[in-house]
Amino acid sequence: MEFIPTDIPDVCIIKPKLFGDDRGYFMETYKEPLFRAHGIDAYFVQDNMSSSIRGTLRGLHYQLSPHAQGKLVRVLKGSVYDVAVDLRRGSPTFSKWVGVELTEENKLSLWIPPGFAHGFYVLSDMAEFTYKCTHIYTPSAERGIIWNDQEIGIKWPMDKKPLILSDKDKKNPLLKEAEYNFNYHTSL
Repeated sequence: MEFIPTDIPDVCIIKPKLFGDDRGYFMETYKEPLFRAHGIDAYFVQDNMSSSIRGTLRGLHYQLSPHAQGKLVRVLKGSVYDVAVDLRRGSPTFSKWVGVELTEENKLSLWIPPGFAHGFYVLSDMAEFTYKCTHIYTPSAERGIIWNDQEIGIKWPMDKKPLILSDKDKKNPLLKEAEYNFNYHTSL
């Protein structure tokens, strides 16, 4: 596996090594000692999967501490534009974002540590998206930020607003009005 840094040092792209032959291919998607050696000391407790159609935007979601989730995300089918936003007070990259295209062809994963909002936009006709989480989903801790907050300024790869956005995500607040309780030195 190759661990590729992003503009936000704690967010990392993981490129697997594929072993292929006439049967197909094999790849490792997670290996604890290797992740730990690259500074990702995560213990995963829940795996999730979603299916979405073209034009769907999910996010920007996070859970408050002490239920904050680190996520290891990837696409099984289709393609998405995946985004992580730093919400850690005191971080030199607070309110900054990283975006990467995850596809079934490139087989990339993205590590998003606790203390980040996360969202994705579906680029293909359909996408199957999977993620490993470091904390159990806790509805009372769930929060969000509106996808098009000008202060954050995410450059989503779309011409206009998303075709499909949940009612809940339409009502997410701006960053300056959102509740979050992450600190840079304690969120890792």
